[in-house]
Amino acid sequence: MTPPSDHTRSGRSPGDGARRWGRISDIDLAAEIADGAGRILEAIRHGGLLTSQTLGDTGDRLAQAWIAQVLRAHRPADAVLSEEAPDGTARLSADRVWVIDPLDGTKDYAAHLPDYAVHVALTLGGRPEASVVSLPATGEVFRSDTVATPTGPLTGTMAISRSRATPGMFRVAHRLGLTPVSLGSAGVKAMAVVRGDVDVYLHAGGQYEWDSCAPVGVARAAGLHCSRLDGSELTYNNADVYLPDLVVCRPEIADRVMAALADGAG
Repeated sequence: MTPPSDHTRSGRSPGDGARRWGRISDIDLAAEIADGAGRILEAIRHGGLLTSQTLGDTGDRLAQAWIAQVLRAHRPADAVLSEEAPDGTARLSADRVWVIDPLDGTKDYAAHLPDYAVHVALTLGGRPEASVVSLPATGEVFRSDTVATPTGPLTGTMAISRSRATPGMFRVAHRLGLTPVSLGSAGVKAMAVVRGDVDVYLHAGGQYEWDSCAPVGVARAAGLHCSRLDGSELTYNNADVYLPDLVVCRPEIADRVMAALADGAG
């Protein structure tokens, strides 16, 4: 995993926004939540005292509890959609909805692997705006207000799911001359494109809104192409939260990627 780089960090110390303005901004709050939950998750893994499903369940539960309390304290009027909380219909009529995944990549987290993430995004009218992805194992925090566009050379690689890769993903990789790289967590894979470690992230094995909302918000801010595999827009806070596929890729190869998908390679 690439070490943290300057462009992925906020440059602010925790709490700066709250002290300076009295009310912390949406993006600063999202960053504090993602970073704080990541620190909690790393602490839960301390010493290897918990393992396997017990570790994963504990991480999911405690990260969710902390995030819920922070949002209740700082944004009590906002609606929330989280993987680890009961869903309701009130959010459907709300314009401001936080879409949260307290622990994306639970299996990797439970196995003490680094490929897990925390996703925090405030959606406005169904679009991710203040979006943050934290990669706690590497200490990286990607923010939609500070993320940079990848400018390095193309790598010739494509990120795919470690556990849910489909045959179509390998066909697309072959069609484009890309080498598949298996990674865990949607956030980890999307941020690999943002960082410039891979050129494309494709997924068709089934996801939900909380899996892609914050990663897409950050990736879009970095100037990357983000869409469904058929090219349609990714929207959030829908009644049906199942959002099974997506593509995130460098803009300079987006036409080639979408053409390969349209030709049935996916």
